[in-house]
Amino acid sequence: MKKDIILSGVGGQGILSIATIIGEAAVKAGLTLKQAEVHGMSQRGGDVQSNLRLSDDTIYSDLISMGGADMILSLEPMEALRYLPYLNKEGWIITSSAPFKNIPDYPEDAALQDELKALPHVVAVDVETLAQENRMPKCANVILLGAAARYMGILSDNELRDAVGRVFASKGNAVVEMNRRAFDVGYAAVSAL
Repeated sequence: MKKDIILSGVGGQGILSIATIIGEAAVKAGLTLKQAEVHGMSQRGGDVQSNLRLSDDTIYSDLISMGGADMILSLEPMEALRYLPYLNKEGWIITSSAPFKNIPDYPEDAALQDELKALPHVVAVDVETLAQENRMPKCANVILLGAAARYMGILSDNELRDAVGRVFASKGNAVVEMNRRAFDVGYAAVSAL
């Protein structure tokens, strides 16, 4: 079994933290892991992208080929669409529905949402609003990961949730519990879809 995931977003949104959590869960589960990151101009709100390849067999490259991704996990809807050529026909897009408008010619919200809705396998969750409503404004990325857990396939929600605890353990119990709760908020958000 394998899973090729493209993680995308804008600098500062926590894409690399999601990659760390998934990687931690994969290693603990005994899977082979390869990762390649493109940080872009993250200091200035530029795009951040990571190729994450998981398998129970050998992986020879850390890059995902065009049409090879099983999932695009994105904290920004336009960034999800940027990597659409990499998604396979049966692949899923799990994305935040809230745009991060950091460029002057950002597409109209309606056009962006229409483009996402035209695709066969898309889950869009307003993780920013969920983070604010649950008083965890810095946890939108972990909420998105919780939403994606239902579609991950190669790792269970429990394996991912446990990895959240290990990744944030050095920051103290309160941070661990807040991020576990964020994961659960995201997981619950897609059960209603």
